[in-house]
Amino acid sequence: MQQEKVDVLIIGAGPSGSVAAAYLHKQGLNVKVVEKGRFPRFVIGESLIPRCMDHFEAVGLLDCLKAMNFEVKDGARFINNKGVVCNFDFSKKHGDGWDWTWQVPRADFDKALTDELQSWGVDIAFEHEVTTVSFAEDGSSVTTVKDIDGNESSVQAKFIVDSSGFGRVLPRLLDLEKPSKIPQHSSIFTHVKDVNRPEGREGTMITFDVIDTHTWLWVIPFSNGYTSIGFVGKSEHLESLEGSNTEKLQQMMKLSSYYFDRFDGVDYTFEPRMIRNIAKSVKQLYGNGFVLTGNSAEFLDPVFSSGVTFAVESAHLAGQLIARSIKGEEVDWQTEYTDYMLEGVDVFSTYVAEWYTGNLQTIFFHNKENETIKEQICAVLAGYVWDKSNPFVKNHNRLVKTVAHIAKMEEQTSEEHS
Repeated sequence: MQQEKVDVLIIGAGPSGSVAAAYLHKQGLNVKVVEKGRFPRFVIGESLIPRCMDHFEAVGLLDCLKAMNFEVKDGARFINNKGVVCNFDFSKKHGDGWDWTWQVPRADFDKALTDELQSWGVDIAFEHEVTTVSFAEDGSSVTTVKDIDGNESSVQAKFIVDSSGFGRVLPRLLDLEKPSKIPQHSSIFTHVKDVNRPEGREGTMITFDVIDTHTWLWVIPFSNGYTSIGFVGKSEHLESLEGSNTEKLQQMMKLSSYYFDRFDGVDYTFEPRMIRNIAKSVKQLYGNGFVLTGNSAEFLDPVFSSGVTFAVESAHLAGQLIARSIKGEEVDWQTEYTDYMLEGVDVFSTYVAEWYTGNLQTIFFHNKENETIKEQICAVLAGYVWDKSNPFVKNHNRLVKTVAHIAKMEEQTSEEHS
């Protein structure tokens, strides 16, 4: 069996793997990326948030993405079933940081990243699947890889980065999976050619159309004239719907009074797909000779579009720590990686959990808007969840509940006086 030696093996060539590869390559390390799919390929995670821009810029991948002319996302809109609208503008957020990002067809977005990496000379083996991994006491590893024709080879590496996303390669092979604490929701989604798209901002704005506390529709318009639409709801409800996935999504679209007419009768570009029990978790984020990044580690829920940001945040940080380690520096992986990443995960987990309790929805749709509170929540939605100058980061566990309680009391008082 043919064997090659590298400094770092990266599993997965999506945004997480690409950012890790970009950073490590620029540090002069020998990197190999193995990717099960062939790019371009479809994947969700199409709505980004501004924090991810810091990382694309830092590793030199921003310019190749700017050249793609993706739809600019400078905020987000939430609409409830009473027609109440809550708009967030990323330029009006607490603290510093990017105030825009993109809405992207991930097939084009991910390929732009890998094309750029290959132009730098990064070795990316597409249509190669990891089948086994074994680790030595010093953390070095030997990984068996199979190509599309079934031919096997092996890669010896000093370190492995698992950026395999929902493939979750090392969590499966090393028995690292554990149940998520996030309520179990599933999603069903597709793309449409948006032939009824309105002119101007209304046609291009990302919107979350809230049907009820646990059910919502995403609408993500792209600059190429297509739009991603998808419902998230309780797993048992989506699974109980009858018919094909197309028929299921058509049934769900009838629940949206705001968007039904725009997408009624419009053909889906592919049979809608369903992801069951979206939230994922693991027992550990690193081990002797490996680290998990992005969705291969933790995935919360698509409601606040945090997936790609956690993917690139973890990948960039992991790359920095691996480079230091290979150069002989001591790295405290627990403190510098796990504790740091879980701080951000914990903040976003609170917001996801409080979304589905209804508390966050109460704040969003409250009839008395507090500008300061909105700016602080907006910074969280922009992905700046490590900024402890923001009270809604530092005190996230209690502040959402407290503000929601006050809002409910104010609404009750207002109803009594009306």
